Amino acid sequence: MTFNKKMLLLYAVTDSAWVGKQTLLEQIEDALKGGVTIVQLREKKMDHDSFVKEAVQVRDLCHKYHVPLIINDNVEVALKSGADGVHVGIEDAPVAEIRKRVSADFIIGATCKTVEQAKTAEAAGADYMGVGAVFPSPTKTNAIRITNEQLREIVSSVSIPAVAIGGINYDNICELKGSSVSGAAVVSAIFGAEDIEKATALLKERIKTIVEE
Repeated sequence: MTFNKKMLLLYAVTDSAWVGKQTLLEQIEDALKGGVTIVQLREKKMDHDSFVKEAVQVRDLCHKYHVPLIINDNVEVALKSGADGVHVGIEDAPVAEIRKRVSADFIIGATCKTVEQAKTAEAAGADYMGVGAVFPSPTKTNAIRITNEQLREIVSSVSIPAVAIGGINYDNICELKGSSVSGAAVVSAIFGAEDIEKATALLKERIKTIVEE
C-alpha cells in the first residue's frame, strides 16, 4: 500500500500478553472493526517460521479491511510474509540498509527519541517515526520518557510524520494536543480492553480531536 500519514491516526500494536479469552486474530479483527488505521504485529519470542505464518494470517485480515500491516523489528518476516512494512527500533537494522532492499512502497517506521535520531531516520528514508514513551508504559516499564516539549521539538524537526507511543489511553490522549503528531500508537488501551471494538472506536473519535489536518 502507498503510505500516507492518515494511516497513522490510530495505530494498533499487538501484544500477545493480552491473548486469552480471544485469539490474537479475533482481537485484531475487533480492533479493525473499531476503526484502527494501521496494525503493527509484535512478537518478541516467536520462532521465525511461526512468526511468518502468523504474519500472513494477520496480513490477509488487515487487507480485508484495507489497513496496512507493519511488522515490529523483523525485516525478514516482513518481506517473507508480504507485510506492508516494518518498524525498527534504534538498535535494530538501520533504515538505510532496509530501504536498499525493499520496494518503493514498502513502509519503514523508525523509533526516534531525539531530534538527531529523527533527522537521521528521515535522511535514511524512513516514512514515519514513532516517538515515545510519552506516558509511563505498562508494556515497557523501562522506556525512556519523552516530555510534551521534547515531543513537539522532535516532531517539528523533520518533515516525515510522527506517531506518539507509550502509555497512551482514552484518559490521557488529549494531552498530546498541539504536538503536531499524526496519530497515536496504542497497545493495552486496545488489546487489554474488555470490549476491544468499542474501546477502539472511542479512542479513534478522541484522537481525531487532537490531530491537526
